Amino acid sequence: MLETLLIRSRAVPPDPPRRRGATSLGPEKDRFGVLKAVLSAVPWLQAGMGIAILLAAGLVPWATGKVLAAMDQKIQAIDVHGDFVGDNRTAIERQAGQWIGKSYFSTDLSDIKADLEARPWVETVAVRREWPGRLEIDIREKKPLAYWTDGRLVSRTGEVFQPPNPEVAGRLPRLAGPDERIRDVIAMARTMSDNLLEHGLGFSGLSLERRGAWTLSLANGIEVVLGRDQVEKRFERFITVYENRLVSRSDEVSRVDARYTNGVAVQWKPEQVASGPKT
Repeated sequence: MLETLLIRSRAVPPDPPRRRGATSLGPEKDRFGVLKAVLSAVPWLQAGMGIAILLAAGLVPWATGKVLAAMDQKIQAIDVHGDFVGDNRTAIERQAGQWIGKSYFSTDLSDIKADLEARPWVETVAVRREWPGRLEIDIREKKPLAYWTDGRLVSRTGEVFQPPNPEVAGRLPRLAGPDERIRDVIAMARTMSDNLLEHGLGFSGLSLERRGAWTLSLANGIEVVLGRDQVEKRFERFITVYENRLVSRSDEVSRVDARYTNGVAVQWKPEQVASGPKT
């Protein structure tokens, strides 16, 4: 009886206290579950690299500017290179010298190039920096091909230019015509010059009138009128007549009109006896 009583008298753990007015519904949900899921889905490595790249891209120009500013100095000397016939080296060096004392890095080389290429004789200019404070300028001068209308010059590239001293070009053929037809005149002049050379004749000049008529001048002083039509054919006819009939008396001939269908008309020099209208 006593044993039974002792067993029954053992303490039994009481139920956990409940908050007043609360009802237990099971385990409490994780309040930060959604936030953890979002954070775990973000590619933190890629995002970090992207941010680093953006920061570097923003800092590089700033850092470069700081470095260049620290290294920058004044242009101390300018060297001009080139072979000059029409232009003057001293004048070019004086013009380029206006950039001495300017910033070595911030000076725009295209400004120097444009300024020097404005000179009539200058065709191209190349400018480069030479550390620590020098500029190198290479200049190529225009090569005149012939004298053009009104005392101007035309270069081998077909550019018409008017320097203050065209006479320094020396002895050149004389071409004339409308400016918009200059390439046609040059092409015709080259063709005729080559043909004349094959027959022992020198080319002196060629003119194209606005109405389209061509007149050729030879080195021996003979003028050949070719007109507007069938110019190449008339030129060949003149060559034939010259070789067969005129070559022995070329110093007596002043002018040849090749506009006739079956021949040419020869105008002799004043002291010579005039020939018939056709030969």
